[in-house]
Amino acid sequence: MNQIARQRYLETLERIETAARAAGRPAGTVRLLAVSKRHPVDAIRRLHDLGQRAFGENYVDEGVAKIRDLADLDPIEWHYIGPIQSNKTRLIAEHFDWVESVDRAKIIRRLNEQRPVGSGPLNVLIQVNLDEESQKAGCAPGEIGELADRIAESEHLKLRGLMAIPAPRDKPDEQRAVFAKLRDLFERLRQDHPGADTLSAGMSADLEAAIAEGATLVRIGTALFGPRD
Repeated sequence: MNQIARQRYLETLERIETAARAAGRPAGTVRLLAVSKRHPVDAIRRLHDLGQRAFGENYVDEGVAKIRDLADLDPIEWHYIGPIQSNKTRLIAEHFDWVESVDRAKIIRRLNEQRPVGSGPLNVLIQVNLDEESQKAGCAPGEIGELADRIAESEHLKLRGLMAIPAPRDKPDEQRAVFAKLRDLFERLRQDHPGADTLSAGMSADLEAAIAEGATLVRIGTALFGPRD
């Protein structure tokens, strides 16, 4: 099983670097976030042993339990990437290093108020609902500016950029078109907030298109861990 984990990990890193080279981007400019939701802590330990340090969780209680179970490892960079319920903001603020799915002012206020003193700022990405899907989290593109200003004004938060989960598309040119829209929004954000440096986009099925359009962080689960139980 360790050999399988190693093969998946190395193949995923090679996919990322190959896509970056194809897009004319320098090596090392795209980071891998291992999406470990519904996978056991042993699987996270195996990837950690191989050198992976950034992990993403979609469910607060599951993520917090893993953070506690893996506290013996060298520091892990924990990202919360799922929808945010108001009654879960304290756990997110107390335990995670990044939150990628902020999409409304109330959540910004709560995360800022509940971030423990001494923990350092919580890194924040604004989730954008590119396809305006009613069932999906994320703000409308026109709301990015106001939310970004609120985050930038928050003492215990740090604005890092944007995240999106577009509706699935099978054709590479269609994938690139939607990620190009996200890239344009990111570039506009950086005009007012030049410190924003992270564009989280692309998953196992479309990472090449996302990287071609400027993603700096790709969120990979299945290609790393295999199918979930």
